[in-house]
This record gives sequence, C-alpha cells and structure tokens, in this order.
Amino acid sequence: MVLYLKRNRFKKQTEGILEVYKEGECIFKCHSLELPWKNNEKNISCIPDGVYKAQKEVNTWAGKCLRLPRVKNRTGILIHVANFSYQLKGCIAVGDELTDIDRDGLKDVKNSRKTMNELYDILDNDLVLAIKT
Repeated sequence: MVLYLKRNRFKKQTEGILEVYKEGECIFKCHSLELPWKNNEKNISCIPDGVYKAQKEVNTWAGKCLRLPRVKNRTGILIHVANFSYQLKGCIAVGDELTDIDRDGLKDVKNSRKTMNELYDILDNDLVLAIKT
C-alpha cells in the first residue's frame, strides 16, 4: 500500500492531506497536522519531503500508530493521535477535519483517535509513505 501526504507549509505549522492507495485506488483520505519546517531540526520541525517505509505499531504511549524508522537525522517519528501542533515533536497527527478547536488562530485536527484507528485498521503491513510539499 502507498500513502501520499500532500503538505502546505505555513510559518507556525504544516497542514496536509493523507491519502491511502491500494492497487491504484484511493481507499482512505484524512487531514494531517505537523510542526512548521525548520530545516529538519529535532523536536521543532516537520520531517523532509521524501519516500519512507512505514511500520504499523501499537505502543503504550501512542496506541495504534505508524512508525517512520528511517528519517534522516531523526528518530522516533510517528503518525499518531494528537489534536494540536504543540503536542508534536516532529511527528504527524491525523484527523478528519482541520479547524481551530482552541481558538488560538491555528488549525487543529478533529477526531484524531477515530481517524487514526480507521487508518490503522485498513492498512496492511507493506507500507510506503511519500511526502511532498
């Protein structure tokens, strides 16, 4: 399966659309949220555009998530549940809508846990994520 993340970078955050393709057909679509681009600096930047192997994982901290194990100069990068960009340290949050939940002037993702569970449950174990800004 191939996941495509199309992103728009802004000064304070990065917003995107994540699509999942199986046999050439889009079978799932959701919104994403990341930190802004700050030259791939650990804990304060989104990750670089590129093609990454992704692994399904369930862990005690994040629950159902996807791990991106080979991001250059980074470790611990996940696609996981979160609503606000300040909850991220370089990871990617998913949700079904982008809206300003806490009225701070920044977009947030809604229904992140529901979206992550739906995403996780449709994926097989052979995953590639392509990210393009």
